[in-house]
This record gives sequence, C-alpha cells and structure tokens, in this order.
Amino acid sequence: MAGTTSAMEASPLIVERRSDRTIIRLNRPEVRNAIDLNTVEALHAVCAELEAEPKVAIITGSDGVFAAGADISQMRNRGREEALAGINSRIFSRIHDLPMPVIALVEGYALGGGAELAFASDFRIGTPSTKIGNPEPGLGIIASAGAAWRLRELVGEPRAKEILLAGRTLQAEEAKAIGLLNDVVDPEDLEIAGHALADRIASFAPLAVRLSKSAFQAPREAHPLIDNVAQAVLFETEEKYARMDAFLEKREAKKRAKAQAVATEAMDQQREPRTDERGSTE
Repeated sequence: MAGTTSAMEASPLIVERRSDRTIIRLNRPEVRNAIDLNTVEALHAVCAELEAEPKVAIITGSDGVFAAGADISQMRNRGREEALAGINSRIFSRIHDLPMPVIALVEGYALGGGAELAFASDFRIGTPSTKIGNPEPGLGIIASAGAAWRLRELVGEPRAKEILLAGRTLQAEEAKAIGLLNDVVDPEDLEIAGHALADRIASFAPLAVRLSKSAFQAPREAHPLIDNVAQAVLFETEEKYARMDAFLEKREAKKRAKAQAVATEAMDQQREPRTDERGSTE
C-alpha cells in the first residue's frame, strides 16, 4: 500500500502512513530539528493515531540530523510551572508506551531532548556520524525527560553517569558497543535498515508483538502473572492456530521431502551396475 504524506511544508513533522507502519520525520532542519512545543503537540497527535490503530513507528530526522535537542529559545523562557507540567517527559513517555515497537533512525546529532527521544524508542539504528549525549548541565538544567532513569536501564550506571554528570557525548561505534545503538549502518542504508527491521516485526502476529512489549515493560512484581494472562489470550486466537498449523505443515512437508530424497538415492544406488574383482560388469 502506498504511503500518504499529510503535512504542510511548515509542519514540524512529516508523517507517512502505511498499512503496517507509520514513518515520522522531524521537519525543522533550519534548527537541526530542535524539539519545540509545536513538535511536541504534533507528536501527541501521531501517538493518538498509533494508540487507536497500533502500528510499528519509525522516527527519523532530516538533513543528516536526528534532533540536536530541545528548542533552547523556548526553554529559556520556561519557568517552574512549565517544568512541573513535564512538557517533553510526557510525550517521550507516551512514545515509550506505544502499543507497537518504535524504531529511531539516529543520524548525526541526538543531543539533550533528541537523545531522550531516541532513548524512549525500542530500537535505535545509527550511522557513523551519530553523536548522542545529554549536555543539559552545561545549560544549567538536567535531562528531565527520561534520560535520568532510562539511560541507566539502557547502558548501566557507570556509563549513564559519564553521560549525565560529565557531559560525555558518545560516537556511533562506542554507542553500539555499549548497546545504546542496535546497529550502525552507512547513511544511505539507514532507512533501508529501519524498514527491514519494521518488515521483520510486521511479519509476526501483531497481538503477540503488542503483548510481548507490554510484558517486557511491566514491573518485575507483575511477573509471571502478566506473562500467563498474555499467553492465555494468545492461546485462544485464530492467528495462533493458523500460524502453528502452517508451521507443522511445513515441517511435515520437509520430512516428506527428505524421506523421498533418501528413497530416490537408494533406488539410484540399486540401479548402478556393480563391478566384480576382475573389472567386469555384472
């Protein structure tokens, strides 16, 4: 199904909707895709769509940059009430909690709020130009939109402290080595890699993927109850029966084909002329 683009040129996002995925492109290249209030509101609108009709989401930047951070010109004028409202933290939590997986294609800078947007995603694919970090203390603030707790879960306490407390910006290969990036590919292959991952996810039973994500993100005390309940739901679905029947039929077909090949080889050997010790053919 061909995608449809619904965005005016001035929109902070360009959204392409396909039957099994939604591609969200940050569209503020003049400020390196800095995340402002309009971007946040546009992301909320897309999240509402993805909650109502769950699909895999791909988030990417533009002009070789993912997102260089939150919009400092707006952050400069925010006060206590705006901080307590959690403008960015609420949207990143909503993205993190989307029913289906979210893939971030992280090219170039992913700093501050841009890094936190990537951290909120389920998968992160970068390029050799990727630079990811949280330099917020240099501006007199903290990384308050998820990095302060998500980053420790992603890379462990020592690395998280280097990034959050010492302003360490990671290059692509280092980010991959510690698991912050799932993969690093050439820039021309970035979207190809993202769609290949989306294709793989889309080939699975959608409800099984949704419930797997829910179980994965549930707190430890919810297990094993949440796993058992999710499995109970899935055990009764038509898709489970259809997929398992297809698997069993394929396995039986392979067994039959192998048995037939063995039988054919045995018959061929019986037909071959045998030579006695004197070299004559029987």
